[in-house]
Amino acid sequence: MNNSRKVLSFTGGGGRLLTGFTMAEILLSLTIIGVVAAITLPSLTGNINERTWNTQRKALYARMSQAVALMPALGGYGTLTEETSSGADDAVDTAAETFLTEGLSKVLKINNICDYEHLEDCGIVNSFVNIAGSQMATPTTLYELSSLFQSAVKGSKSYSTEDTKAAAFETQNGESIIAYYNRNCMTEYSSEDRADGWGQYYGFPQTNMCVNFIYDLNGNKGPNTVGKDIGIMTVFNSIDAVVVAPLPSAAADPSTTVWENASAACKSKDAESRLPNIDELSAMMINKNLFNMTGTRYWSGTVYDSGKSWVVWPVQGYRATEHKYQGSIPRCIKR
Repeated sequence: MNNSRKVLSFTGGGGRLLTGFTMAEILLSLTIIGVVAAITLPSLTGNINERTWNTQRKALYARMSQAVALMPALGGYGTLTEETSSGADDAVDTAAETFLTEGLSKVLKINNICDYEHLEDCGIVNSFVNIAGSQMATPTTLYELSSLFQSAVKGSKSYSTEDTKAAAFETQNGESIIAYYNRNCMTEYSSEDRADGWGQYYGFPQTNMCVNFIYDLNGNKGPNTVGKDIGIMTVFNSIDAVVVAPLPSAAADPSTTVWENASAACKSKDAESRLPNIDELSAMMINKNLFNMTGTRYWSGTVYDSGKSWVVWPVQGYRATEHKYQGSIPRCIKR
């Protein structure tokens, strides 16, 4: 009996006998190719998505910054009155909605604006994943965004503002954005800043936050995750506004360290990361639920003088100058 391997063969030009692969060998090769593709494709797709999101995020930031710069002032839009009696259901709150319809839409091309009761019509999802990987409900009011607007305390000083309902809009580029508005925002910190007994200065960034945006770059499509398709933009100062859009570089913070070592600690986590400036860090504190800011004190890269730099205290809700030899947490952001 001839036990030699059977092969596919035919006679080529010149009478030469040509051999090919068996069916089993072909199937094995296809299986190997499929396994390799299954392993590498998600990584390649993830890298492509990340590059796309980064490009779209930068373009959105540029458009929003330019639009806000064209607005003469950001405070005072809309009406905000409480109900006449408990359970009367006659409260009027058009603050965020009016900011969009009468303010932002005049300087930014917007496809659709949705009030508090119809946020989903603008592609706003009911929940998303925060930077720590936990599912959280989408905030629908200023107080839900951060309890620091309801109450923030530093020593004998405190701050609170009126609660307002969120509104949302869709851009011509397909982003879905929900807006949280503080109609009483200011430009100067002087009314809240003062030196304490330790030679430090502090204030409440909430007084200067006019509007905070949570954006979703692809509407209600996935992955609906902070740091991927979901991020924030925060606008400070009613006049000569400043727009920041910090993006944390990792869910895990470096260990507590002195200020001089904080930048190096960021680079050890990610070579493309840095310390946020004080406005970026203040925006992150306002959105601390999204960014899982549960620590006591966080460094910024903004220097106050040769011996102090600015920090934020998320639990109490204020920013302050801090001696550089003190230990604080570096919360790093992507460049």
